[in-house]
Amino acid sequence: MSRITDYSFLFQNMFGTQKTTLPGTFQLSQLNSSSVQKQLKAAGIDTNSKQYKAALKQMMSNANGAMYTNIQGIKNLMKNYDKDGDYIDPTTGLAGLLVTEENAESRERIISIPESSRDEMFELTKKEFLRENGVQNGDTTKRSDVYTNLHRKMKKNDRLAAGYTLEQYERAYRQAFLGAAKKADPEWKNGKPILSGALDGITRESVEANMKKTGNKATQASMDIKI
Repeated sequence: MSRITDYSFLFQNMFGTQKTTLPGTFQLSQLNSSSVQKQLKAAGIDTNSKQYKAALKQMMSNANGAMYTNIQGIKNLMKNYDKDGDYIDPTTGLAGLLVTEENAESRERIISIPESSRDEMFELTKKEFLRENGVQNGDTTKRSDVYTNLHRKMKKNDRLAAGYTLEQYERAYRQAFLGAAKKADPEWKNGKPILSGALDGITRESVEANMKKTGNKATQASMDIKI
């Protein structure tokens, strides 16, 4: 997921022109001064909140102390974070989906996810596999919709791991379809028309019954076909 950076809070004249201070603006280096702190408090901004601290961290990482901001700019930036200081994805409106150095390792774990999401992924993978003759088409796939639907069902702290888990199921479903297409036609390759009925014997339950957990990864034991 790409992180969208909002630079609208920054004000600075460039190219050697004379610098002027816009009304209501102050330098980032002045944020901790008593006068600016009073302005923030009067505007209803809790400088002890995780939301404010997350916004402040982003401002400092994207700029330097000599650059300018204002109260509204800070408020706008704070909207990018929830009360826990977690980044809110602008596309889905959900928090807990940003991979950071702190959570990257914990993301790669298998957890229990709703059967409805596994079923949705199975049906979509099968539909797209048949439509594209086994070719993965990033321009037409609706995979992201399935992941978003799953994320909405999960608690914030489990969303990354849930997405990782669904990736393992998706991979197993696709491997099963590859195996079935190859079994029906040993000469079959990606992009070649799939024999009618080749996937009829494949069910989500049958695929998941052949899956086993290896470390943090769920793999399919009986089908090991290179894509």
